[in-house]
Amino acid sequence: MQALVKPKQDYIWLTVAGLLPLVLCLIFTFIDARSTVINQQKTTAATLIDQAEHVSQLAWEMTTRLKQLHSSSCADIRSQLQRYGTLYPYFRSVGQVRGDEVYCSSAFGTTQGTLETMLRGPLPAERLPAWMLSVAGTFGVKDRPAVMFMQESPNGLSSYAIVEGQYLIDFMTALGLKHDYHITMRFGDGYRITSGKPLYIDEGMLGTSTFTSSSRRFAISVSLTAPRAEALQSWLQTLFTFLPMAMILSLLFILLTSNWLKRKSSFRYDIRRGIARDEFTVNYQPVYDQFNGRLSGAEALLRWQRSDGSWVRPDIFIAAAEDEGMIIPLTRHLLALVVKDCADWQVRPAFNLGINVAAEHLQHEDFVSDIRQFAQKIAHLQPAITLELTERSLISDGEQVGQKLVTLRNEGMKVAIDDFGTGHCSLSYLQTFPIDYLKIDKGFVNAIETVDGETPVLNAIIMLADKLMLKVVAEGVENAVQMEYLKRHGVIYIQGYYYATPMDSHTLMQWMTQQNRPTENSL
Repeated sequence: MQALVKPKQDYIWLTVAGLLPLVLCLIFTFIDARSTVINQQKTTAATLIDQAEHVSQLAWEMTTRLKQLHSSSCADIRSQLQRYGTLYPYFRSVGQVRGDEVYCSSAFGTTQGTLETMLRGPLPAERLPAWMLSVAGTFGVKDRPAVMFMQESPNGLSSYAIVEGQYLIDFMTALGLKHDYHITMRFGDGYRITSGKPLYIDEGMLGTSTFTSSSRRFAISVSLTAPRAEALQSWLQTLFTFLPMAMILSLLFILLTSNWLKRKSSFRYDIRRGIARDEFTVNYQPVYDQFNGRLSGAEALLRWQRSDGSWVRPDIFIAAAEDEGMIIPLTRHLLALVVKDCADWQVRPAFNLGINVAAEHLQHEDFVSDIRQFAQKIAHLQPAITLELTERSLISDGEQVGQKLVTLRNEGMKVAIDDFGTGHCSLSYLQTFPIDYLKIDKGFVNAIETVDGETPVLNAIIMLADKLMLKVVAEGVENAVQMEYLKRHGVIYIQGYYYATPMDSHTLMQWMTQQNRPTENSL
């Protein structure tokens, strides 16, 4: 026998199973790394804003204190201004302004000059009563940034405090050094005070990351840019933490997928092998006609006994055959086995032979020809062939399915809906499609407890069939109470262990001889 080769799809499944945990690990760790970098930036920015607000608050308090000295001459307050500038380490200088002229300061005493000269640049375009402005340098210290805080009065007298920018730079450097941040801080619309080396902005997946935050109290904004190396380092740390777990999951997924594929491919291969080895046989369960009190026909049921003697349940191998695309070959094998059995049969004409048809086979282009060939091979018996369909067989490709059934029905075959009431068949289908029988599922029959009891759903199905002029077959009848109840409600055809169990072809012929009952010409 030719060796079984793994199909290409199996390798694809195994590859996907192995890569899925690793890919998810990469995605998760990347997202986590980006989140970590952003959270670190948020924390640093919040600390910078807090410190800038603290310094700003001290500066505004100083300008408020200086307003009390407006009525004094520079000679009277010069020493006091110098003391303020010395006691408060954040301040570069403090002073008084008349109009736009600085007439007294802690740094230059009575030396006068304009605000623009002191700040080495233009003043804000819109000057509020209280304004702040970061500058690149001042008249006395040109190479270090500073922050100007100004409180103006309607009488033209104003107070100012200049904060030393180096304090802010040192604080930004201390916070950003660990992560190599490039930090900028801006007061008002002024100069951006910077710390850290400038970074090339890379907006890739693991590129630089910029976060900007603003104060809710003052016109202060902070921007932090993390280098690419920070994001990469954070990602690698997270990746190496979760990678072992991802590799274990990858191996586990591969193992589970491999076992699933083995079971899947095993059924496909075993069904083919079972057909080749004649492991499948057909049992026939008789159907009883209560009206005439005799055998009416039988339903062909496929059975599978492996070469080791073990049996495979029909619901398992039929479902597997449907999933693995083997249901059509299996149905054709069933038809061939029935043909072989029928060669030795001696039955009355119109003996009803029920054949189960799968939805996939019904929708196949060769379905009509398959059934015709089957009918021709057993034509010597002059049987009445009934095609037993599940409810879902009518849902897909309804128009084409209906045409096929009409064609076969015109050639003398019958159509039955098997296990009616358990599927998703619309009631309109019962009028649309050419149907002769409804086979009531045994679940509804099991609801019968007494002859005089009520089973609303079962009764509704029987009444529906009667209205549509359809014959009813009750499946799974197991006791006399059920049989009598069904008889009282007009159900003629009975199938179940109470009448007869499924049996092989030879046993069926012996059983029919023992029954000594003629077959009926309709089911």
